[in-house]
Amino acid sequence: MEERLPVQEEQEIDLIELAGKVWKRRKFVFKAAGLGVIIGLIVAFSLPKEYVTGVKLSPETTEVSKTGQLGGLAAMAGINLGNSGGVDALYPDIYPDIVSSTPFLLELINIPVESADGEKKMSFYEYMDEHQKKPWWGYITSAPFKLLGWGVSLFKEKEESNNDSIDPFHLTEDQELFIKGIKEKIVVSVDKKSGVITSSVTMQDPLISATVMNVVLENLQNYITDYRTRKAKHDLAFSEKLFKEAKESYFSAQKAYARYVDENHNVISARFKTEEERLRNEMTLTYGVYNQMAQQLEMDKIKVQKVTPVYTVIEPAKVAIKAAKPNKPMILIGFVFLSIIISVGYVLFGETLLNELKNIKDK
Repeated sequence: MEERLPVQEEQEIDLIELAGKVWKRRKFVFKAAGLGVIIGLIVAFSLPKEYVTGVKLSPETTEVSKTGQLGGLAAMAGINLGNSGGVDALYPDIYPDIVSSTPFLLELINIPVESADGEKKMSFYEYMDEHQKKPWWGYITSAPFKLLGWGVSLFKEKEESNNDSIDPFHLTEDQELFIKGIKEKIVVSVDKKSGVITSSVTMQDPLISATVMNVVLENLQNYITDYRTRKAKHDLAFSEKLFKEAKESYFSAQKAYARYVDENHNVISARFKTEEERLRNEMTLTYGVYNQMAQQLEMDKIKVQKVTPVYTVIEPAKVAIKAAKPNKPMILIGFVFLSIIISVGYVLFGETLLNELKNIKDK
């Protein structure tokens, strides 16, 4: 115990000494904090405003997995056992991948958008290409690259981009830049426990953000609906074809039987009875097929309706009133805190290090 006391006292003395050193240079720390305030304000007010539109969607579950309660318990633990009980391979976990896929994002190129002030009406591609604001330092850092690109373009023929004809297999340079620009602005996440789909779109205009969010939500619903009803619709189309053929065959057999009976109603012979019975049997057979296909057609119609998912919009899209970014108070606090840390570190260690380097240099 006698050996530990001096160590503790020495540590207390060191902390007091360091605190006193900082206190003596408090004016320097305060100046650094003031500089941090100025830099933070410049950065906060230079960043363009961005508005976020979010929605929450709950799709209806159309298939029941054989895992039953075990799957539910696994979902509560954050584990996805998959849908082993049905043929549906479109799990909610891949919804974010669908939205970030190239074909899905390319469908947004030509949607019409309008700014909140009503002064700009254009395509979404034109808005992303020509009406995106950036901080002042962004223009400075991008100037050399723009100058270089302009120089290269003098010796290179530029291909005209036609956004009306889009080939996902062979994209133009402008289309590639468009996809990269919006991929990080459209976010989709799925809660594995509840199955709720949360999506958000971040844009520099609140009305355009809400408009794009509505289109993304509608396209995602259409994609899921088309996938889950594709097989049922294919069966329905096949049933409609067979029903039409059975109907034509039945009507043809019915007319043939009626025409034969009308033409030979006064004839009494075994050959007439045999032919009449054959035509009646053929009409009965075609009617049976016609009746069966009519029932199958109705069943396939019901199946299409049954497998069509129903969506419950928990939180609809709406035009944001306030900008979500930049968070000016947090930016200001961050720069002030960083300036204080740097200034205190310089007072405690930087000055000592500089003095030692000067002494070494003098020697």
